Amino acid sequence: MHTLRLAYATQFLIAVVAVYELWSQVGGQSHLDLMPWYLKLGLGAGAAFAVVRATEAAVSHEHAWNGATLKWLGILLVLLLACGLASYYSHLYLEDNGDDQPDDNTAAARTISRAIGGAGVTFSRFPGAPGQNRVCHMPGATPLPPKASAPPRSG
Repeated sequence: MHTLRLAYATQFLIAVVAVYELWSQVGGQSHLDLMPWYLKLGLGAGAAFAVVRATEAAVSHEHAWNGATLKWLGILLVLLLACGLASYYSHLYLEDNGDDQPDDNTAAARTISRAIGGAGVTFSRFPGAPGQNRVCHMPGATPLPPKASAPPRSG
């Protein structure tokens, strides 16, 4: 009987890791970070406990699919649905006080455009070497010649 308890404890620990990993992948880690700790603890540990109890119910009866197993699987589904709803609530109503700046440089491009007069200046991105991916096009300006590449090394 002690071996069975050890197996259930091991399954609980594996289920805890699996629940939180699933929750962060499906619900989004940023939303999970914004939630209160007690909500994450209650829902995550409750879901892991429901997994263990469903396994215990399946093992303790003659048939694996019985009323107790279905009851605990239903509780597990309700808890997982509550995890999803908590992530959705976090997405809608909880604020992230992190970086409020846009990811691209559109604000910087507008500032530069205003500073130089703004008439006909456009910015575009091109893939290439680091530091060479933003090009400014100004009407009447002559383009810069391409940089000379270094000769190949021998030896």
